Amino acid sequence: MSPLANQIPDLHAGPAAVLGAGVSGLGAMALLRSQGAWVNLFDENGTAGAKTEFTDRDAKQHKLVVHSPGLSPDHPWLAKARDAGASVYGELDFASVYWPGGLVAVTGVNGKTTLTEFLVHALKSVGTDAMAAGNVGFPLSRFFETGGADSTVAVCEVSSFQSEGMRAFRPQAVLWTNFAEDHLERHGTMEKYFAAKWRLVERLVRPRLIVGPSVAEWAKLLGYKLPSYTIVIDSESVTPPAGSPFVNYPQRENYALARAYWEMEGSDLAELDAAACSFHVPAHRLELIAKGDDGVQFWNDSKATNFHAAEAGIAATHGPIVWIGGGRRKGGDVAAFAQRISGKISHACLVGESAPELAEAFTALGTPHHCHSSLSEAVREAWNRRESGGSILLSPGFSSHDQFASYAERGECFKQAVLSLKGVTAASTVTECVKP
Repeated sequence: MSPLANQIPDLHAGPAAVLGAGVSGLGAMALLRSQGAWVNLFDENGTAGAKTEFTDRDAKQHKLVVHSPGLSPDHPWLAKARDAGASVYGELDFASVYWPGGLVAVTGVNGKTTLTEFLVHALKSVGTDAMAAGNVGFPLSRFFETGGADSTVAVCEVSSFQSEGMRAFRPQAVLWTNFAEDHLERHGTMEKYFAAKWRLVERLVRPRLIVGPSVAEWAKLLGYKLPSYTIVIDSESVTPPAGSPFVNYPQRENYALARAYWEMEGSDLAELDAAACSFHVPAHRLELIAKGDDGVQFWNDSKATNFHAAEAGIAATHGPIVWIGGGRRKGGDVAAFAQRISGKISHACLVGESAPELAEAFTALGTPHHCHSSLSEAVREAWNRRESGGSILLSPGFSSHDQFASYAERGECFKQAVLSLKGVTAASTVTECVKP
């Protein structure tokens, strides 16, 4: 247990409040109850039987408040809790107080889920007890259900929503994949977005900081000085093992980050390479799902929920590209994004809330495009607009939450629409790397 545990209010002296009844909130409630606490759950939608209002009286009655990352720091409920003198923690931050083992933090705009899962896979392959937690969907607060011990390493995918208000989380290593426009609807500016992620650097307990080149560039631009022990990876200087999913960009950068960490820990690189060859990239990340009779390839990159990821997907795809994009905005300059990809695609099939704004930008640029009311309709239009030997790419660049519950649901909808087309055959493998 962390030395900070003595800063947590007595869990038996009164009720604790959990704000948010999603995966993180329910995990926090389970952890609190495992420690013998009386817990009250609050959620604006009333999920899981939660109370829908957190009043001034509630704030005064709860000395400890644990919240889900979905609540921004200026949320009225958190303001009430702080004004009433409560100790306020995010779920991941609070769980780290009770976590008995090692902590490795993985953050970045893109690639962090793949890197997190690869590190866990590699650690397990050499006999280290490891688990993935955090933003990957398994809250760290559920660790007591998995038997996490002193020898267990939790590789935590950490979003900016989780890191921005950290007080207790102390990682032994931080791997920061990249930095680019994202989540500006929450943070407002790139400066505040960077600062939210920088909290992890401030909380490091060992000299283990590994970053991608874009992180170093933004740090310099924004006036941050990286510690002297920082390793800035150069993906071109490493050679991922042939046959692994890390051979090509952007996965090559994930391998370079993992390799740097492996070397810092003094581990055998041959063992890392063996793990790389047996690793499968999670679904919805440049996943080849089908091929047309005329050689057209269909790529599912639904996980690309920001501009940086969509541009990486387009850069990694070959042939004339019919791009399917759009969704819910997360801030950023849509017109500039459209300009950057305009010359790299042959046609744009636009969906979701951002479709009209994208259409306006593409009209000004002279880029062929159409707006569609559904993803299925966009897939049919893309099939009609295809060019022999080219690609049809779903790499949206925007959140899925305007039309879907998640990027995974969006990706599955895309697959179903593609496989319903005549003249299309499913790919022979579930996931296939982009070929050079």
